[in-house]
Amino acid sequence: MEYFYFDMTHAVKEQDFIIENSGGKKGIINIGLVDSVLEHIKNDWYYPEFENKVCHLFYSINKNHAFEDGNKRTSIVLTSYFLEINGFDFKVSYFIREMENIAVHVADNRINKNLLQEIITSILYENDYDEELQLKIVNAIYLEESNQEETEF
Repeated sequence: MEYFYFDMTHAVKEQDFIIENSGGKKGIINIGLVDSVLEHIKNDWYYPEFENKVCHLFYSINKNHAFEDGNKRTSIVLTSYFLEINGFDFKVSYFIREMENIAVHVADNRINKNLLQEIITSILYENDYDEELQLKIVNAIYLEESNQEETEF
């Protein structure tokens, strides 16, 4: 299957719009990190399935801190656009709602890339998370919080 991609100019324009409209420090720390992820998702050897590309795009923008501020918000917006231009426009609203919660936990290392992959696959191809995935999410979020509280004492 052929996929559609966007370029660095679009990514930076969207990030600027996010900061201008929702606040934060404007600027790019490392443009190479953004360029790298946008090129990597085109590689079908590493990311053969659409959900692999979506996961890598979201995770990398969220975690790599290429921008001064708004990396979590930018990961949601850019990934939503990627979904839209590839025929998943009917999933964008649901994706945004779910990822607003998930993005924080990815940034805080509570949700790893493998679990994120499962979440994204579920969002794209199912109507809701199955019970097993729900338990994985709860365990990742709340067990990590419990472990952090214990180490603080």
